[in-house]
Amino acid sequence: MANVLKLQNIINVQASVQHLATLFILHGSGSSGNDMKMWIDVLNREELKFPYVKIVYPTAPSQPYTPLDGMESNVWFDRLDISKTVPEKKESINQICEIMSELIDKEVEAGIPIQKIMLSGFSMGGALALHLAYRYRTSIAGCVAMSTFLNDNSLVYEAIKNNNGTKLPPLLQFHGLKDSLVPFKWGETTYKILKELNVDCKLIPIPNADHELVQTEIKQFTEHILNTLSNEHNPKL
Repeated sequence: MANVLKLQNIINVQASVQHLATLFILHGSGSSGNDMKMWIDVLNREELKFPYVKIVYPTAPSQPYTPLDGMESNVWFDRLDISKTVPEKKESINQICEIMSELIDKEVEAGIPIQKIMLSGFSMGGALALHLAYRYRTSIAGCVAMSTFLNDNSLVYEAIKNNNGTKLPPLLQFHGLKDSLVPFKWGETTYKILKELNVDCKLIPIPNADHELVQTEIKQFTEHILNTLSNEHNPKL
């Protein structure tokens, strides 16, 4: 029987004018929503906030993590190794996808259309965003994956192949060319496979960046959020 997992904490940055859209930002393994928020705010040189977009920074459940020899860590799901060649742990990934789907449903219940919700994440958080966007919540506005990858024969690829032509959300990827934990090639391979599967995706290589977020990336990320969630009624959403 699987352990009952619960999100550790959820930080919400409310829209400063009116809540018309929602952005989820998911942290990497061993981190927290608070750490992710602080990192982005420092790079942004002020708190990241939008007039019409609420930002949600959840913290992953604490659970045993195989790459740390089973030690407890704040991770979205377990995996056999930090490698794209190992099989995904389907039950672990599906369990957190169900939990995050409930969080997304709460935004919809509060009156935010699913087409005005975006998912984004760094490293493991980026991988979870991909699973959610292309397996569980394919009607969202878009997905941003930073410094991440999908395993070979990922459940995401399988789901896209079996989606019967349903329109999928666009994807923006960022990846450091000098990433020492998740090699750029892994992110590039993910991008190429998704593109072959007809996902509307764009990969932005970041020169001289390791496994990290950088200021230019956050600037482009912010602009992308505004462009994706804007509409004729709210051009600066």
